[in-house]
Amino acid sequence: MGNHNSNSLKHMKDKEIHELASHTYFTDEEVRKWHHHFFKDCPNGRLKKETFQAIYRHVFPQGDPTKFAGFVFNVFDKDLDGTIRFDEFLMALSITARGNVDEKLDWAFSLYDIDRDGHISRGEMVQIVSAIYEMIGPDPAVAGITAEAKANQIFDNMDFNKDGLLTIDEFRGGAKKDPWIVHALTMDPTSKPGYRT
Repeated sequence: MGNHNSNSLKHMKDKEIHELASHTYFTDEEVRKWHHHFFKDCPNGRLKKETFQAIYRHVFPQGDPTKFAGFVFNVFDKDLDGTIRFDEFLMALSITARGNVDEKLDWAFSLYDIDRDGHISRGEMVQIVSAIYEMIGPDPAVAGITAEAKANQIFDNMDFNKDGLLTIDEFRGGAKKDPWIVHALTMDPTSKPGYRT
């Protein structure tokens, strides 16, 4: 997305705003509003993991979203520098808030693929599902089934070729058949109306 210098992004030109809008599902005006809020809360142009996790704790007070928020942070942080720039934030937010099902599933695949090797292992599935359980806290919908059992159930239903690894195609196909996964895709607090960094 061009120049990532936080000082230049602090005062974006119309051309830069339009470029971001053209790569997202946001209008120029929405980019301006998100930009204003982002820099109001992150004056140096960088959102730190601790701040991101605090946002999740505010939205999910009934549980402990720290681990899940950390995994989500790692997906937003495309350049792996330990912070989220405005353009990284906006691009990910665009997909999680307004992307189509396949875009959201591709994004979710990158969330579950913790080691970024292009596959989801059973262990990675267990880590993410456990983090979701911790985040949502007590939930009657999953009462009686442990996070590990739920993760194994999901994994077994998705691993069509039974090789112990999920490809993106297996993940997409299995997720579309599993309402729990589809529901989990909507648990992004940054996509809620009125959310600010």
